Amino acid sequence: QVRLVVPIAVVFGPGSVPGDLPRPLPYRDVQEMEISVNLRTSVMSHYEILYRSTTSQEEAALAAATAREADAALHPLQDTTLGSLTMYVVPETSSLLPQGITVYVGKHRSALVRAGGSLAALQARLREVTQVMSFTASSIAAALSDRAPDGQLSPDARRYLKSSLGYEITFSLLNPDPKSHTVDWDIEGAVNRYVKPVLDKLSLVANFSVDSQILYYAVLGVTPRYDKESSSFLLSAHSLPHVINPVEARLGSSAASLYPVLNFLLYVPERSHSPLYIQDKDGAPVSTNAFHSPRWGGIMVYNIEAPASSQASLPLHVDVDMARVMEVFLAQLRLLFGLSREEVPPEFLLESPGNEGLADWELDHLLWAHTVENIATVSTTLTSLAQLLDKIGNIVIKDDVASEVYRAVASVQSAVTELSLGHLHAAFQASKEAVTSSERAFFDPSLLHLLYFPDDQKFAIYIPLFLPMAVPILLSLAKIVRETRQRTKEPTKMD
Repeated sequence: QVRLVVPIAVVFGPGSVPGDLPRPLPYRDVQEMEISVNLRTSVMSHYEILYRSTTSQEEAALAAATAREADAALHPLQDTTLGSLTMYVVPETSSLLPQGITVYVGKHRSALVRAGGSLAALQARLREVTQVMSFTASSIAAALSDRAPDGQLSPDARRYLKSSLGYEITFSLLNPDPKSHTVDWDIEGAVNRYVKPVLDKLSLVANFSVDSQILYYAVLGVTPRYDKESSSFLLSAHSLPHVINPVEARLGSSAASLYPVLNFLLYVPERSHSPLYIQDKDGAPVSTNAFHSPRWGGIMVYNIEAPASSQASLPLHVDVDMARVMEVFLAQLRLLFGLSREEVPPEFLLESPGNEGLADWELDHLLWAHTVENIATVSTTLTSLAQLLDKIGNIVIKDDVASEVYRAVASVQSAVTELSLGHLHAAFQASKEAVTSSERAFFDPSLLHLLYFPDDQKFAIYIPLFLPMAVPILLSLAKIVRETRQRTKEPTKMD
């Protein structure tokens, strides 16, 4: 039974305290909710809420002109523990939040909430904020997608990457027509400027490695359709799945990789198929001219403006606008990690994370999901290992394999305990160690089931070999026994 404990501080600013509080401030409250994944698996979410008044420093911070300034001023004053949340309740008449906005979610682990009059209305609002900033039933079901029934999963659940100890990111520039185009891209500068801040933030979740390559004469494998009205070439939505396999055969990055590989491809169309646009299911052009494939990566088509004069010398020199390209690729990266912001109510205002690419609470969102997924993975791995050992009675378990199993069990129990105490970071680290130990034990070469044969197979193999030799040996033994018996029966002569 996994119990997810979220420590929440609800801080009432001046003039925002509801009149129907059950006890004087400060006081504590507990709320629980069961997230059922299937008949055998459920996760208990446990919210430990501390209601209190603002301190003088917090009051001064809430007197800022805008919500963004208040969020920046409040950040040093609040609990920055991973998984914890701080909600600042401001009066209903406060000008800190824009008109029509009831909740402002900042870049860190806090939110500004407009008081709802009664305590019940405020608690309903706080519940919505908590689910946005920590985890929802759908995000936990997506993390346990291997156990959840298909009907219970959201359409996006299969899109997210599975939890892993590391990921490899490959940026590829595809130039199918180098005779017509010489394409330059400052991929190193773009990665340092746009991608590195995001990966630095995500380094807590997993290890990342980034590489890039340029592939010449690599075509999409699908012939685009020419549209006379727009004088352009179009790729329809139903043809997009057929684009990936021919391209993937040229990438060659996933063959020698231990970890999942995320492929981000920038495709410069050949001159005979230019300009090239991607259409959605309704036939409308896609604004980014890009698409993504779940758990694989994304492809962006980068059109080159035709030269003004037809006499221009070939190949044309092109400098890629990396800011425009990286904006698309980072959005696709967020989608693959399940950090999209589509389910937020309209009265919520979410602060942009800026250069870091994701807010602190989004990192927590990822850690909650990955911790639960790691615990489930270890449970499945160890169960499979136990079933394998039950089937093969004569299997030899070395001491190092046994110690890895014990370490995996101890680590996963530690992860469950830390979750029930509200220590998200410690729980995630323990779950990572449990996954590492369980995988080492499961994939140990000495436990390969092909090394061990059932007894009937052994007889089937060895009888044809030993029977031809055994027959003359047994007949000789029988002859020797008969001769010995006859010799003992013959009377001995006495002088």
